[in-house]
Amino acid sequence: MINATEPLSIEECAAQLEKEHKFTPIPHDLDQTQKLRMLDSKVYETWDPALFNERSRGRDIVKVYNETSQNSPEELLKRQALLHLLVRGQMGPGCYIEPPFRCDYGNNITMGKGVYMNFNCVILDCSHVTIGDNTFLASNVQIFGAAHPVNPLLRSKGVEYGMPVHIGKDVWIGGGSIICPGVTVGDGVTIGAGSVVTKNVPPYTVIAGSPAKIIKVLSKEECEKEDREYEELKALGKAFEDWTPSPKGTLPFPSK
Repeated sequence: MINATEPLSIEECAAQLEKEHKFTPIPHDLDQTQKLRMLDSKVYETWDPALFNERSRGRDIVKVYNETSQNSPEELLKRQALLHLLVRGQMGPGCYIEPPFRCDYGNNITMGKGVYMNFNCVILDCSHVTIGDNTFLASNVQIFGAAHPVNPLLRSKGVEYGMPVHIGKDVWIGGGSIICPGVTVGDGVTIGAGSVVTKNVPPYTVIAGSPAKIIKVLSKEECEKEDREYEELKALGKAFEDWTPSPKGTLPFPSK
C-alpha cells in the first residue's frame, strides 16, 4: 500500500511497489541467446527459461495494474508506476492505459508522450513495439508482434518468431482493429474500427477493412491549416460551435 507523507515520484513509487508485490525478478545469469534471437526476428524457442522468466514478470505487473482503480491520486500514481515498471521506463509523459490490458512481456514496448489505450487492448510484444506521441488505441485493439511457422510440425514444437511493429505519432486506431506482425503505420493515420492491417500504411491516410485498404488520403498542409483555424476559434470561445458529426448512410439492399 502506498502511504507517504510527501508525494512520491513515479520512480520512488515503482521501487515501493516492486518491494511490496515481490514481482518475478530478472536474473542476470540466464542465457540471453533466445531473447536476442527473438528481438532480431529470428526463430527462437518459446519456453526458454530467460523468456519464461520475463513473461512471468510482465504478467505479475499487469495483474496488479488491472486491479487498480482511478478513485484517488494515489491509485493513479500507482498505475503510472506500474506502467513504468512494465515498460522499464520506455514511455513519455501523459501515457494512460485503461484496464484491463494484456501483453506478453511489456519490456519490449516503447510509448511516446500522450499515448492512450482504451479497455481490453492487447500487445504481443515478442518483438519491439513502438507507439508514437499522441496516438490513441480504441477498445479491443490488438497489436501482434508474434508469429508462428506455417508448417504445423514446426509450430507444434513451440517454435515461433517475432516481427517489430511501429505505430507513428498522431495515429487513431479504431475499436477491434488488428495490427499484424511487421507492420509500420505512418504518422497521422486513422484506422477504421474492425480493420485488419496486414501491410505498411503511408502517413496521413484513412484506412479500413479486412484486409485494410486506403479509403482516403489526407493533406498534411490542410490538417495543419485546420488546426491553426481551430486554435484561433478556440481563443474566441467559438471552436466547433456549429460542428456536428456527419450522419451515417443506410446500407442498400442487394440488387436482385
